[in-house]
Amino acid sequence: MPVSCATNCGKNAILKRPKTGDALCKECFFMAFETEIHHTIINGKLFKHGDKIAIGASGGKDSTVLAYVLKTLNERYKYGLDLFLLSIDEGITGYRDDSLKTVEQNRDDYKMPLKILSYKDLYGWTMDEIVAQIGRKNNCTFCGVFRRQALDRGAALLGVDCIATGHNADDIAETVLMNILRGDIARLQRCTSIITSGADTIMRCKPLKYTYEKEIVMYAYFKKLIYFSTECVFAPNAYRGHARTYLKNLEKIRSTSIIDIIHSGERLQIKESIKMPVRRNCSRCGFVSSQEICKACILLEGLNRGLPKLGIGKSQKALNVTRELSTSSLTKSTSLQRI
Repeated sequence: MPVSCATNCGKNAILKRPKTGDALCKECFFMAFETEIHHTIINGKLFKHGDKIAIGASGGKDSTVLAYVLKTLNERYKYGLDLFLLSIDEGITGYRDDSLKTVEQNRDDYKMPLKILSYKDLYGWTMDEIVAQIGRKNNCTFCGVFRRQALDRGAALLGVDCIATGHNADDIAETVLMNILRGDIARLQRCTSIITSGADTIMRCKPLKYTYEKEIVMYAYFKKLIYFSTECVFAPNAYRGHARTYLKNLEKIRSTSIIDIIHSGERLQIKESIKMPVRRNCSRCGFVSSQEICKACILLEGLNRGLPKLGIGKSQKALNVTRELSTSSLTKSTSLQRI
């Protein structure tokens, strides 16, 4: 027997929301999904009228839905935003080269300008080349560090006011768990922030912070959005995978685990006696860092010296090189110049 939509709109329900358990018709689900993101944007004061916003576009479900919803809300509520797509080509054969075709389709469908920056152009290395040097154990460290800085570089090039990323509720809950397991107090304190920024750096925000991954998939499916769903070929070895598996197991026991973990992270307070890293600008490349020489510069120096594990962990050799970089002049072959 058909179930009526919980909003009493007169239509039959075709889905049950994972987040609330409500049985909804397709149109009411769309409106509820979009309205919640609108409230997140308004309550979080993410944008100002006239802002230029770069959407971190990977071609995956999260960034595709983010681009579509931001375009929709921008038109519906007259945000007055100037939207751009910003993609990073890490140089992963059989993964990123295919997903960028989806980003280009998004560009055409949503009528948004697209800028693509590559690791090869920025750093002189592709991820395929880095993995050939470092192996598959620590490759995600390189990719994550380089990608974060590459987005800043692209945003600076476009002259935008903010980078909107597709981090969803599941991503943030996983990050909280990862930082707890690592004992990383500094990142644990800021990983639930909906807006992040540092000294002389472009603001970042997460409009999908409270949006469940399952609902993003449902929205993309019923809206018939085109997105790339293949997992990165190097991802199976990522540390995040363990946190994701643990989170899914928690969710089976307690359906509100995801949002509960996020709220716990938001309420976290660090004792005043705990010394926290101060965010500043790297003295070598000029981009945001929690130390005098940023992680990207140290990792790149190791690659260029034939010592790919130099920036992994806190070895004495890495500390020595950091001191050396702090006092040395910039060389053309290894410096990261601001765009």
